[in-house]
Amino acid sequence: MSKPLPTTVRTHVTALRALVVLTVILGIAYPLLVTGISQVAFSDKANGSMVKADGKEVGSSLLGQNFDLPKANPDDPKEEPKPDPKWFQPRPSANNYAGDNSGASNQGPNSDDLLKAVNDRRAAVAAFDGVDPASVPADALTASGSGLDPHISVAYAKEQVNRVARERNLPADKLDQLIARYTEGRSLGFLGQEGVNVVLLNRALDEQK
Repeated sequence: MSKPLPTTVRTHVTALRALVVLTVILGIAYPLLVTGISQVAFSDKANGSMVKADGKEVGSSLLGQNFDLPKANPDDPKEEPKPDPKWFQPRPSANNYAGDNSGASNQGPNSDDLLKAVNDRRAAVAAFDGVDPASVPADALTASGSGLDPHISVAYAKEQVNRVARERNLPADKLDQLIARYTEGRSLGFLGQEGVNVVLLNRALDEQK
């Protein structure tokens, strides 16, 4: 009859077996199962809700992005980018829409820097869109909490219609129809406000002739 293993050895063997079993179940089988279900049931969302143009990925409908003019000197880090008047513009972003660094400015309502930034943006947006500064919506002046939100208010989208229509030589009513098409309702029907996905709106805008 073989001599039983010492208690310490048996304990380590038991722990090793548990590690192997749990690794197979939780580290291999479960991720494969969840991945398979998501690919079958929610393929687009599981793969990042990518937006394509001419067969190339140009963004994600879940992440905002800038629509700026090319810089005169791409190698100059001090040159401030300028918004392209041919596109609907997103709301400001505290992190320049960097997906690996989401977050807000953390500036409170008593911050002089925030107040100055809001006033500067109000004047810039009003001049850019040719409207009264008092009519500029709040989301055109402040960033979202994540800095990645691709949505703007319906009011801000409509404020930009005349500028985009003029730059693209398109009728304003066609742009109003696009805004209505890409306006998303409140979450669960009662949370938040309606919003327009700028990434999808501009993608549809690019298809207009």
